[in-house]
Amino acid sequence: MRATLVFDLDGTLAETAPDIMATLNHLLVREGLDMLPVSAARQLVGAGARALLERGFKAAGRPLEAEKLETLFQAFLVHYLDHVAELSFLFPGVESALKGLAGEGYGLAICTNKPEAHSLALVEQLGILPMFRKVAGRETFAFCKPDPRHLTETIRAAGGDAARAIMIGDSRTDVDTARAAGIPVVGVTFGYTDVPMAELKPDRIIEHFDALPEAIRALAR
Repeated sequence: MRATLVFDLDGTLAETAPDIMATLNHLLVREGLDMLPVSAARQLVGAGARALLERGFKAAGRPLEAEKLETLFQAFLVHYLDHVAELSFLFPGVESALKGLAGEGYGLAICTNKPEAHSLALVEQLGILPMFRKVAGRETFAFCKPDPRHLTETIRAAGGDAARAIMIGDSRTDVDTARAAGIPVVGVTFGYTDVPMAELKPDRIIEHFDALPEAIRALAR
């Protein structure tokens, strides 16, 4: 059996910052604060919606107390689900790379800290949901990245074996998760991270999805 390939979602498979930031800005404006630019996503996105809100409101000049954070978190989930794929799009080369790898017999899965309902809705609206054997979100299991069990349980749920798996991600969280699970990791350079991918030292680095199949084959060997 070929290896199971487990992808992060935001910043790895898809450019989702415009919709995520639009929801954050919707809440900032509602609270009487100025909007943040989409370019701020690299410093804000990647650790889940609560962290996004904490970082976003702090950047806008109003740190959140726990109770207010929870209220805004629930509002964020509702608004974002309604607008999850209005501006988001797959990175160049994603669809052809996924089709090619699936055709070679690799199993495909997603492991993301995005809520499961939002992940499924996004992947479905982007037209690639049927390619994946499992889409695991933040609350799919009792733990989430960087806990390595989020990754290993995703692999298991996809019918794979953690001894024959590769992670593909864009951030320190993805690299740390893969390392903790003892699984090779491919890092992309175009995602959401405040630390350059080269500094995180993944097993392979790609700058475009056209380079993914060869990186996977090299690691699989």
